[in-house]
Amino acid sequence: MQHPEPSRATRVRGKAARLVPGARSRARVEVLEREKAALLGERDRLRGRLEKAETERSRLRGRVKQLELRDDLGYLFVVTYGRSGSTLLQGILNAIPGYVIRGENRQMLAHLHEFHRLGTAEKREQRRQQRKHDLPVGGSTPVRPFYGMDNFKGQAALRDIRRLALDTVLRPAPETRVTGFKEIRWDDEDVERYVAWLCKVFPGARFVVNTRDLASVAQSKWWAETPDAAEQLAATEQRLLALAESLGDDAFHVHYDEYVADPRALKPFFDWLGEDFDEARVRGVLEERHSY
Repeated sequence: MQHPEPSRATRVRGKAARLVPGARSRARVEVLEREKAALLGERDRLRGRLEKAETERSRLRGRVKQLELRDDLGYLFVVTYGRSGSTLLQGILNAIPGYVIRGENRQMLAHLHEFHRLGTAEKREQRRQQRKHDLPVGGSTPVRPFYGMDNFKGQAALRDIRRLALDTVLRPAPETRVTGFKEIRWDDEDVERYVAWLCKVFPGARFVVNTRDLASVAQSKWWAETPDAAEQLAATEQRLLALAESLGDDAFHVHYDEYVADPRALKPFFDWLGEDFDEARVRGVLEERHSY
């Protein structure tokens, strides 16, 4: 049986019906919208996490940089006794671009020297005992009274002492080329051993010995109240000059009275440092009041 062909109006209504989304289409659109919103939310969350991660990475990079040992630094230490004019010399050195020479610290590092000396000596002694008793060298066990000291890490200690000193005492800036400190407490009779240790902690370290007319020093501040000031000062200066002699090219001797009278007396010292001598800059420092 042949069906009648739909009328034009019926065909138009059918076409329109197909163009209007049905319930299933609307539901699908809603699902897609929700998924889109969820994806956008997840994108924003990930962006936030990424920003936090970038911030943390920058912080960690800064921390790592702080922990890294700089191998681009030179080290200079001012060796002298009290009332020798060393604070003025400290000022002259700090006027050199790239120099950070800190002031006195009451020989804080001497305590670390003793720490390293004791650790090294005990390691040597424990290994001697192990060889004496036919025990494995460097293999102490918890039954031994000095368990572990046979493996004291001397080189690691030197490295970490340098890091500690740089981070807490010297604190060089990124643009610093040479750092160190000046100290007036070098009167220990074992000063040569201590200085040799400083050279291990600070590779390439150099030392400037600063002296002054001892009669003038003996009349200054606390020295004037010290009965045997002249004898103490003479013995200390002799010891420091002998130290400078033993260090050879790694030490230089300057005399306060000479460079105060004529700043050009420091020209050979600047040559030894490898720095340009700026007489005007030095004179500017000399015009400033230093110390107390």
